[in-house]
Amino acid sequence: MDVPKFLIADNSSLEEEIFVLHTEYPRFLLNVSNDDIMWLEEFGQDDQEELEKVTQELIEEALAFFDKEIESME
Repeated sequence: MDVPKFLIADNSSLEEEIFVLHTEYPRFLLNVSNDDIMWLEEFGQDDQEELEKVTQELIEEALAFFDKEIESME
């Protein structure tokens, strides 16, 4: 089954929050309102350098995806 790289997620118990879920490695949940990120992976010490390199780019991709999806709904 093909799963999209990004998904929009929300929850009625967090009415003011909206999230983008990144489904590929490294998987994470990004809070769009404040850019908080929750990693859904466990990383070793040797992964730290690579993670620092890709984090900003992945956040930018997630926010661009979110903006595009919201724009298409208007």
